[in-house]
Amino acid sequence: MSTSIFIFYLAAINLISGVIFVSDKKAAVRRHRRVSEIVLHILEALGGVFAICFLMCVLRHKNRKFSYSGWTWLILIWWIIMLYVFKMFF
Repeated sequence: MSTSIFIFYLAAINLISGVIFVSDKKAAVRRHRRVSEIVLHILEALGGVFAICFLMCVLRHKNRKFSYSGWTWLILIWWIIMLYVFKMFF
């Protein structure tokens, strides 16, 4: 996979993850049906963790729930390591 395709993929998945995370925040405020945490974690694992971590801090959404945020920060660390390894080989 070329670097530009990978960067495009990361940008797209972070945009999608961000939109879904913001919609979950709006649903929480309005007390509507929410996005399940497993869906959010899957989006994070697919690469959307950067947008979700940023939005967790900005929107103050799900940042007090350690059972959620703990996994999110672990996924972020994993992605940072993977990007470092990816950079070493390409």
